[in-house]
Amino acid sequence: MALRYQTEAINTEGGNATSRIVDGMEVSVSSPLGAHPDPDATNPEQLLALAWVTCLNSTLQAIVERKHRTAVRVEVGLHTAEGGYEFHVDAFISAEGISIAETEELAAAGHARCPVSKLLRTAANVHVHAEEYVAR
Repeated sequence: MALRYQTEAINTEGGNATSRIVDGMEVSVSSPLGAHPDPDATNPEQLLALAWVTCLNSTLQAIVERKHRTAVRVEVGLHTAEGGYEFHVDAFISAEGISIAETEELAAAGHARCPVSKLLRTAANVHVHAEEYVAR
């Protein structure tokens, strides 16, 4: 397998600091569970949601060859679990002009092909759902 792209991120101070891409952007981060979460900063839950929603919808657009509008909504919840916390992640897929049954097939195909989905799909708390298309 040939490497097509690589990036590197660094965080040296934990959940209430800055994460950065080497030679790129810096992102202020703040734990949503901290004593004083920074409302102007982001958190791992938001970053996971952004990564998956972007990758999954890009994959869906490639599959439908841009013949249909697609929309993806991702919800990431942080739950208590034995030994700490765990994410519960749900993606909601919709496509304009196709039935729910076809949307379910599209969602399955996108989830099988999307690189972020490939990282997530074996997790017990990750689910993909089809829903009626609503322009957002």
